[in-house]
Amino acid sequence: MKNLLFTLLILLNIIFAINYSEDISPIIYNNCTNCHRSGEIGSFLPFTNYQEVFENRYLIAYAIHDDEDDRHGNPTMPPWMADREYSTFINEKFLTEYEINLFSAWIDEGAPQGNSELEFPLWEYSNESTIGEPDIVLSMTESYQIQAGENDEYRCFIFHVDNAVDIDISALEFRPGNRELIHHAVGVAIPHGSADGYENVDPEYGYECFAFQGSENQTTGLIVNYLPGQVQMQLKHGLGQTIPANSDIMVQIHYPTTLEDTEDLSEINLFFSDEEVERTVEFQYLGGSDPGWYWPPFGFPPNEITEIYNSFSIWTDKSLISIAPHCHYLGKTWEVYYTLPGSMAQIPIVKIDEWNFYWQTKYYPEYPIHLPAGSTIHAFATYDNTADNPFNPNDPPDWVYVGQESANEMFTLDVQMVSYWNGDEELYMGRYPGDINLDDVVNILDVITVVNTILGTYEISYHDFKYVDLNRDYEIDVIDIIQVVAILLY
Repeated sequence: MKNLLFTLLILLNIIFAINYSEDISPIIYNNCTNCHRSGEIGSFLPFTNYQEVFENRYLIAYAIHDDEDDRHGNPTMPPWMADREYSTFINEKFLTEYEINLFSAWIDEGAPQGNSELEFPLWEYSNESTIGEPDIVLSMTESYQIQAGENDEYRCFIFHVDNAVDIDISALEFRPGNRELIHHAVGVAIPHGSADGYENVDPEYGYECFAFQGSENQTTGLIVNYLPGQVQMQLKHGLGQTIPANSDIMVQIHYPTTLEDTEDLSEINLFFSDEEVERTVEFQYLGGSDPGWYWPPFGFPPNEITEIYNSFSIWTDKSLISIAPHCHYLGKTWEVYYTLPGSMAQIPIVKIDEWNFYWQTKYYPEYPIHLPAGSTIHAFATYDNTADNPFNPNDPPDWVYVGQESANEMFTLDVQMVSYWNGDEELYMGRYPGDINLDDVVNILDVITVVNTILGTYEISYHDFKYVDLNRDYEIDVIDIIQVVAILLY
């Protein structure tokens, strides 16, 4: 099928020549540039104009094509590690087969630019958030200076919320100031001033907190939980977190070893909930980084591939709303499923065939997964401690043990859940296609917005575009009006 589509595409090129401005720029600017630009995680390889894409066209072609031998059929870009045939999630990143073949055909034709005036407009991307306009932005009060050295550093910083009343939030987005270095950030709300004793003793900004000191009086569960490449999602349907009045947010940031002095100035974005938080999100952890959590303790022998398995049971009815596997450089694969009480049938949650430490995320099911009391979540992970692993921290391979430093390993599964309510299985957690005005329903107002977009009286944003361009042709036209109307009538 792939070869047939590619052949048809080449035949069409005889009549309709492919060029960057009309055919390729919308694919790049809508799927790549959000990360591949200044200030973002792909800033080392920007794709913001024809010349940048042209000079890296073969690298892009390799990254977006599947490779059965090297990557188990999964392209490396866009970065989506979960097996899309195993389970589906909100905001999956992928290119269609047509888009991939179109890019290859463009290269075969000499990668012409075409008329630059017809190029897809480059979005005014935000450097402040990946999910929208925050209601409150909390920032470190000064840059923290990170010294080159041989040891990882765990540093806590206090973000003052200055809230006189409780705040219901649908999302908290951690924005790392040093994306290349930060390994993780975790944090909780604490009473204002309750960590001052730790801060006042340490002469530098923040304070050393390998053991998460300062969280003794925490008033929330984990509300900051950042890993490399992670994108936060706003919750709805009365799900969220509440930050109590007069709170600080204590955040532990893990800085791995660095070869040169650098700095960090991170921020936190708070997004208010549009409705009262009726159910507070809770975290369940499987595994961890403390060797004492595992019995028997485990390590990873050199020149071997090791599989680790663990599980935990659910004792009251829960609804799973996100899941995030985590390990380090030896990670190779993950598979997570659950079984119902009294059954051995494996019900898929997430499967990752090619783990990548640099691209991790929380996976949000489209609908909450009901876990009845007595259900068990099973997790398998394999680790490649051989010379064939290009990310192996040791050359030649050596024993690696569980621990918190980057050169150690982890086996961690972070699960976000809420208490189950009848009907949770029917709560769509994403944004409906065609819902342009964000009211959780497709109606005549959305049709009007599409019409106004076509007429030029409404300027659509990067976040809204894919919900309007329903046929993914990168044009807002009468076909999109028809599709929104069809959704409305359905």
